[in-house]
Amino acid sequence: MINLFENENLNWKRFQGGEEFDYPIDYSSALLNANKDGHVDILYRWEPHCYCHFHRHTAEVSSLILDGELHVIDIDLDSGKEIGSRVRSKGDYAHKEPGDIHMEKGGPNGALVLFNLYAPDGLLAESLNMDGTIFKKATVDQLLK
Repeated sequence: MINLFENENLNWKRFQGGEEFDYPIDYSSALLNANKDGHVDILYRWEPHCYCHFHRHTAEVSSLILDGELHVIDIDLDSGKEIGSRVRSKGDYAHKEPGDIHMEKGGPNGALVLFNLYAPDGLLAESLNMDGTIFKKATVDQLLK
């Protein structure tokens, strides 16, 4: 058993953006569980008003907002334009099939979100440049190392 709110043993990995990004990137992840069969449980934390990298989910994803707000901005890859947005609040649950292309941003107090992913082929997500080209792939094997 693990307490997700009060646990100094969680191993947080922080990600920040550089000058090559025109939006503020500051988020962290803590791996809870990863299996060779493609099931992954991971906790993400966004700093206030900061994004994670623009990305595409290549795995089936369920998520639960544990604290704060998560702003989700859907992007059309062909035009690069926003095609929709929504604010997810504490207690909101969502399930998405692979292929979801979007950006996520923490609200005024940031966000804490539990993700459950299933990637039978091992590919979890692709981080994208704003032109849609892939600059990084996240895999189950990377997490198991």
